[in-house]
Amino acid sequence: MFNLENSLNLPLIWYALIGTAILLYILLDGFDLGVGILFPFAPSDRCRDRMMNSIAPFWDGNETWLVLGGGGLFAAFPLAYAVLMPAFYFPIIFMLLGLIFRGVAFEFRFKSSGLSRRLWDYAFHFGSLVAAWMQGAVLGTFVQGVRVAGRRFAGGAFDWLSPFSVMTGVALVFGYALLGATWVILKTDGDTQKWARQCARYVSIHVALFMVLVSLSTPFLNDSIKALWFTTPTLFYLAPLPLISVGMFVLLWRDLGQQKESRPFFLSIGLFFANYLGLGISLWPWIVPYRFAFWEAAAAPPSQSLLLVGTLFLLPLILAYTGYCFYTFRGKASHEWGY
Repeated sequence: MFNLENSLNLPLIWYALIGTAILLYILLDGFDLGVGILFPFAPSDRCRDRMMNSIAPFWDGNETWLVLGGGGLFAAFPLAYAVLMPAFYFPIIFMLLGLIFRGVAFEFRFKSSGLSRRLWDYAFHFGSLVAAWMQGAVLGTFVQGVRVAGRRFAGGAFDWLSPFSVMTGVALVFGYALLGATWVILKTDGDTQKWARQCARYVSIHVALFMVLVSLSTPFLNDSIKALWFTTPTLFYLAPLPLISVGMFVLLWRDLGQQKESRPFFLSIGLFFANYLGLGISLWPWIVPYRFAFWEAAAAPPSQSLLLVGTLFLLPLILAYTGYCFYTFRGKASHEWGY
C-alpha cells in the first residue's frame, strides 16, 4: 500500500509550497498595492478611474496566496508559527487593517463623488501604503532573526522596529510602486500610461538604490550568510543572480524610454523573483532564522500528509481560476465603472 508519509519529504514539500505562496502573493498582490501607493498622485480622476478598473477583477483573488502562506505555516510548521506570530503581532495587525481599509475604500469609491470620493482615494492610498510597509518590516525582522528561548519567542513587542526593518519596509514600498507603475503601463494608454511611465522611471531609481543597500546589508546580519556570499566557491555559483538583476534593470530602464508596454511589467516581476531567490538561498534551511530549520519545526507526518492531499486538490483550481481571470480581463482598462 502506498504510504505518502514515507514516500515524500513532507517538510521540504511544505517549505517549498509556503515559499511559493509567499512569492505569488508578493508578485500578484504587489502590483495592486503598488497601484494604491501611486493612486493619489495620478494627474486626474479619469486616470484614477482607469487605474482602479485595471485591478478591479484581480485584487481580492490575489490575496488568496497570503491566506495559503499563513495557513500553511500554522498547519505544517506549528512551532515556527508559535514563535514568529508573537514577534510580528503589531506589524501583522496593522497590515491586515491596511488591507481591510483599502478593500472598503475600493468598494465605496465606486459609489461616491466629490469630496467623499477624494477621501476614499486617500483611504485606498494609505491602506495600501501601510500594508506594504508593514510587509517589508516583517521581512526585515525575519531576515534579522528573532530572540528565541527554548521553543518560544523571548523578545519584546517592538523588537520588529529596527533600522534594517525600517529600510526594508521603505524598499518594499518602492518595489510595489514599481510593479504598480509597470502594471498601469501594461493596462492603460494615453495620458495615464504616459504618467505611469514617468513614475516607473522615478521609482526604479529608488528600487535600484534599495536593492544595493539591502543586498550589501543582509550578509552582515549573520556570519553564515556572509560566508555564503563572500567566500569561494559559492561566490562564483551565486554571482549570476546579482548580474542577472543588473541586466534586467538595464533592460527595464531602456524599455521605459522606448515606449514598451508589456516587457517592463515582466522585467519588474523578474527583479522581484531574482531578489526573492537570493533571499531564499541566504536563509536556507531556516524557517525561524537562525534557530529552527524547517524539518525541526514541522508538524507530525500524518498531519502534513493529510493537509497535502487537500492542498494538491485545491491548488490547481486556484491556479486555474487565477489564469482564467487574467485571460478574461486581458487588454486595456477603461475609465468607466465596473469590471
